[in-house]
Amino acid sequence: MIGMVDDLYPRFSQGEMARRRRSVVELMGSEGVSHLIVYGAERVGSAIPWLTEWPTTTEAAMLFTPGETPHLLVQHYNHLPNARALASDCEVEWGGPSTIARLEELLRRRVTPGQRVGVLGPLRHRDHLRLEASVGVLVELDAGYQRLRLVKSPEEIERLEVAARLSDQSVRALVDQVEVGMDERQLAAIVESAYLSEGGTNHIHYFAATSMSEPDKCVPSQFQSTRRLEAGDILFCEISAAYWGYAAQVLRSFTIAAPPTQLYAELHQAADAAFDAVAGVVRPGASAADLVDASSVIEEMGFTIYDDLVHGYGGGYLPPVLGSRSRPNLPIPDLTLEENMALVIQPNVITTDERAGVQTGELVVVTSGGHRSLHDVPRGLQRIE
Repeated sequence: MIGMVDDLYPRFSQGEMARRRRSVVELMGSEGVSHLIVYGAERVGSAIPWLTEWPTTTEAAMLFTPGETPHLLVQHYNHLPNARALASDCEVEWGGPSTIARLEELLRRRVTPGQRVGVLGPLRHRDHLRLEASVGVLVELDAGYQRLRLVKSPEEIERLEVAARLSDQSVRALVDQVEVGMDERQLAAIVESAYLSEGGTNHIHYFAATSMSEPDKCVPSQFQSTRRLEAGDILFCEISAAYWGYAAQVLRSFTIAAPPTQLYAELHQAADAAFDAVAGVVRPGASAADLVDASSVIEEMGFTIYDDLVHGYGGGYLPPVLGSRSRPNLPIPDLTLEENMALVIQPNVITTDERAGVQTGELVVVTSGGHRSLHDVPRGLQRIE
């Protein structure tokens, strides 16, 4: 991982950070803005870490003007020393009693008549109105920023590879450690313990467990229950370990101390076939519609889906976000795949009565000749004894 790790914290190279800021300057120029507000709060908003390497905690706002050192405001005061250690090529200061008030003060000093100000990130409506009262209408650049995140740089792909390895470790830990009688909270503990010591953090770990003979769940849940695993259950999961702002995603299904019933064998056969069909058309130049068309095997086998079929990943939940013919996510975007896009292919095949389902899939990168999976945990419906 050349250029990504220093003595204390993982870092991107100076060249990579410069590339990102150049792309933002070009975006600003295309929208006719002279200054840019970048905002994040409560760990939401990916632009702050993408442009500064500071993983937003409570609140952060950056004032970015081409040709000047970016000014990063951080909350809380005790977060300031760590932000100064992590933030790349920024002037870092405490946001004071009000980050927005301090940002307003900086804007008044910097913005001259006739200049326009852009904004990126989840700025609250009341703060948006306050800043507009000071400097004029703010130009929202989120759509353009999202386009910048679709194609990954080589260093971003390296970081996704680390996240994929940590996610795979979680799946292997489940296979090795799950026992009949465990509840879903214990499954979460197994997952997170597999990567915490290597700097990984939880992005998501979703589980569903239900009896194969009397199923009542078709899609993983976002919050863990106290339900305990029993012999004859199906367990399926969606796991994303993150490594410094980049999460991978791996989805697998397991039977617990029993072979699959005929229904679950057929569900997983359809899921595997759908994954192979969709992955088979992934290549530069393929359209989002091509991916949806490839998934028709699901309906041909008498099933449907609940979760999204495909979504972009790496820096957010990105386009294309697609459903299938029987569970569409319309409209299908007019989007063509490019080399180094990252996609999660995840057919969550279910019965049409929504009582039973399975999950399979993983993060792949579009290559010049097709795709490359970033995961190496075996696919297929596995049995945990």
